[in-house]
Formats: sequence, structure tokens, C-alpha cells
Amino acid sequence: MSLPREKSFLKAGHWPTLFAAFLYFDMSFMIWVLLGPLAVQIGTALHLDPAQKGFMVALPVLAGALLRIVGGFAVDQFGARVTAIVAQLIVIAGLAVVGIVGITSYHEVLAIGLLLGIGGASFAVALPLASRWYPPEHQGTAMGIAGAGNIGTVVTALAAPGLAIAIGVSGVFSLAAAIMAATLVVFALMAKNPPTYRFPQPLGAYFKVLRVADTWWFMGFYGVTFGGFVGLSASLTLYFHSTYGLTPVHAGFATALCAFVGGSIRPYGGYLADRIGGVRVLSVLYLVAAAALIVLSMGIGAFWPALAVFIVVMAAFGMGDGAIFQLIPMRFGREIGTATGFVGMAGGIGGFYLASSMGLSKQLTGSYGAGFLIFAGLALLAFGGLSIVKHRWRADFTAATSVEGATVRV
Repeated sequence: MSLPREKSFLKAGHWPTLFAAFLYFDMSFMIWVLLGPLAVQIGTALHLDPAQKGFMVALPVLAGALLRIVGGFAVDQFGARVTAIVAQLIVIAGLAVVGIVGITSYHEVLAIGLLLGIGGASFAVALPLASRWYPPEHQGTAMGIAGAGNIGTVVTALAAPGLAIAIGVSGVFSLAAAIMAATLVVFALMAKNPPTYRFPQPLGAYFKVLRVADTWWFMGFYGVTFGGFVGLSASLTLYFHSTYGLTPVHAGFATALCAFVGGSIRPYGGYLADRIGGVRVLSVLYLVAAAALIVLSMGIGAFWPALAVFIVVMAAFGMGDGAIFQLIPMRFGREIGTATGFVGMAGGIGGFYLASSMGLSKQLTGSYGAGFLIFAGLALLAFGGLSIVKHRWRADFTAATSVEGATVRV
């Protein structure tokens, strides 16, 4: 007699490592988007224009995107545990320096943005660490739980603006350094490399994943879902402040609510994908996201209806993230770390585009509408691309996993 699915999941992997991956991802995402909730205070102090503010909050997203490739390579070469520990040590040192020295110029803000990008690279480390502990039939759930660490953006949006008023912007960075130090201790005690870890291939061999068409498909799909989530998480504090006149603290609360919905619902996206198939889930979510973004592009005069639409968008993107990472482990085996790095990079680039284009749209047209409308078009393109590959994926992925005796849905 087989165990119920929920119980078999609890017995299938290593929950301390899954928790450690979630915590590391959560706290790293907390510091990755730190400039977003602080953008109003920093922008006012440094007299930045809308385009500069947009680029300021977008740069950590781009840096994190590019560094995910490095993180993916490091995971496959040295193991996820060591890679995560080294990354955390670098971030802690950088945050501590900013807390002591402070921020006095726009160029310093950009340098800090590059440092915070290391937090965004945690994606390419935490997810392979969790994935390799679980069998194919539980990938959506495991990756959804680990990936739910992106709710760290909620903590930042909720707490950072108020803390900046109470202890100053430099104090926020010092506090972030202390939190990351505590996270490092917990991670080092709980995380273990999975038993399926293999000795690395030559470095050049990992670029072979770029010769696989499916790598590019996944990069495009994730560029929309995760790009939408992180781009909005980084930008909404500025948006709510500029469009509806909210104070930095109240704008942070609104952003936190949106980010919480998008981050917390990600595991459900993976769970649902395990049951009815990632392709089906994604198809619906792209259409929902596109429709909501089109509504936002038209402008909504009242704050509360706009907030409701943003929640719908973030929920669609968050569930989409979970659904995509139900599919990726079916396609990639040994190179999952590198594949995750490239896919994660594309997600970060999507977030950089959305965050920076919102600032440019506001600077050039006086409205954020063009930025929303173009991203809605990208969601529709992703839906069209998924329609092209879905029949082949269902056949290929189902055949591959059935060899291992697992029952999966694509």
C-alpha cells in the first residue's frame, strides 16, 4: 500500500536542507531588493530623477541575473553548500562596510547595487540544492518551497522604509549584515550536499546547455514570470509613492502585500503543476498576467482597485515561477545547476527590463503605462511560445520520467 502523496513527500528528501535552502534564498532576496523600498529616501537625499531612480532599483536585478551564471557553474563545480557559504560571506562583508561608511553619491548607490546582486544569484544555488534531494514526482512541490524564499522581498518592503526613518539608511544596511550573519550560521548547520552530487565536468562542457533549444525556451518563459515578480517588487514602492502620493512607509506596506502574495503562492504553483501539469498552469497564468497588465497600462485612478489588480499580476507571476520549476528538473539532470543559472539569469534580465522601463516611461511620458503595456505583450509572446512546444514537451518529459517509474504530469 503506497503512502499518501503528502506523507511520501515528507519522507522523500531531506527537510533540513530544504529549509536551509528556503532560508538562504529568503534572506538573500531580502537584501537583493533592498534599494527598492529605500529608493524614495535615497532618491530624495541625492536628488535623483525618475530615470535614475528606476535604474538604481533595476541594477541589482541585472547584477543578480548575470551572477546567477557564475552561481550555477560554482554549484556544479564545487557543490551548492560551499557556494552558498562563500556568497553569504561576501555579502555580509559588503553590507557591513556600507553600514559603516554610508551612501553619499549616485555612483556609490550603483556600486552597492552590484554588491546586492550577489543576493539575487542565490537562486542558482538554493534551487539545485533542494532539487537534487527529491525525486521527479515531488519536484514541483520541493522547488516551490525552496523558491518561496522570494518572499524575502516582503520583509524588505515592509520593514526597510520605516527602519530607515528610525535608524537611518546606513543603519538598515548594518541590520541586514547582522541578519545575514545569523542566516549563515543556520545554513551551515542544516544544509547538506545531496547524495546524487557528481564530480564536475570540464568547465567548457556546461556551455552545451546553450545548444539545447529548450534552455532558451525556459529562459524566455522565466524572463516573464520571475522578471515580472522581481521587477514589480523592486519598483512598486516608487510607483505607489509617485502615482497615489503614499508615504514611503505606506507605499512599502502596499508593495509588501503584493510581494507576499506573489512569493507565498509560488509553492502552490508547483503543487498544482505536479497534479495537472506545468504547461497547463503556465498557459492560463500568462493570459491572466497579460490581461491585468493591460488594465494597469490604461491607468487606474483609485489606489485600492489598482492594488487589487497588482495582486492578481503578482499571484500569476508567482504561480508561474513554481510551474516552470516543475518542468526544468524533468529536462535537465546533471547540468541542472548550470541550466538553473542561465534560466535564472533570464528571469533577472526580465526584472531589470521591467524596473528600468518603468522609470524611463515615467521620465519620458509622465506615465508608467508604456512599461506595463510592453510587458503585457511579452506575456502574450510567452503564451504563444508555450503553445509551440507543449506537445513535444509532454511527450518527451513524460517518457523520460517514466523510465524512473515516476508518475508526472506535464
